[in-house]
Amino acid sequence: MNIILVGMPGAGKSTVGVLVAKALGMDFIDTDILIQQREGRLLQEIIDDDGIETFLKMEEKALLSLKCRNSVIATGGSAVYSDKAMRALRKDGVCVYLRLGYDEIERRLKNIRTRGIVIKGGQTLKDVYDERLPLYLKYSDVEADCSGLDVEQSVGLILAAVSEKK
Repeated sequence: MNIILVGMPGAGKSTVGVLVAKALGMDFIDTDILIQQREGRLLQEIIDDDGIETFLKMEEKALLSLKCRNSVIATGGSAVYSDKAMRALRKDGVCVYLRLGYDEIERRLKNIRTRGIVIKGGQTLKDVYDERLPLYLKYSDVEADCSGLDVEQSVGLILAAVSEKK
């Protein structure tokens, strides 16, 4: 079974994901890094040069190409825009939503215009948060409220939540 991590940029998917994988003896995949390696460019360059729609197609293709078992998968924050990819991922694992309140996300993200975040023209970070929240809830099997927790506490929470679902 895989563990799929979803949530806003800055929620800690990559940071805690690698530690969850280590604790469980699983492989770790960061889909943002996978896209960057395939394209030979940073996420923000792809978004700036090719546009959001093209980036989302690349992201969906990367997610659908995953053929892994016993892996922790840290998805990009925009992965939930692809119903097809999320359904495919959930067939082989448990999806965990790393939930943080908006204020904490805003505090953690200092570089929203250079980080490779899918944010449409005219949208604010709050708009993106509000738009994605129902999608994170829709696709998650487990919700891990990491608000106010440090990395180790977040890892413990995720491990406990996942063990209940197995």
